[in-house]
Amino acid sequence: MTKKIRTHRDLDVYQKGFAASMQIFELSKRFPKGEVYSLKDQIRRSSRSVCVNLAEAWRKRRYEKAFISKLSDSESEAAETQVWLEFAVECQYMEREEAASLYQTYNEILGTLVGMITHPETWTIDKQR
Repeated sequence: MTKKIRTHRDLDVYQKGFAASMQIFELSKRFPKGEVYSLKDQIRRSSRSVCVNLAEAWRKRRYEKAFISKLSDSESEAAETQVWLEFAVECQYMEREEAASLYQTYNEILGTLVGMITHPETWTIDKQR
């Protein structure tokens, strides 16, 4: 049985992104004070932007190009988050295993986003209906 998707919160990719963002929030609390306005701020912003852009894309489903554009923004933010995870490990602010798990989650998010971008007709609202 397929579940009905009524809002962006019902999307598995949104739920996965939200959970990953909250995990990053918790882990980044351990970052040094000197990173408050740099790595800590950037990784939190990019991880949250994945979900924010998904929500915006969901509301723009009537316009395929706008929908794809917001999904593309979400994709970019997910990739950016992966880069910040690499920096967090190299700066020894995050354990490699923690980051690797999150990195894999973002790979899954990216895969879903690419699928949605490649097949927007599955998600957009048909004006003929």
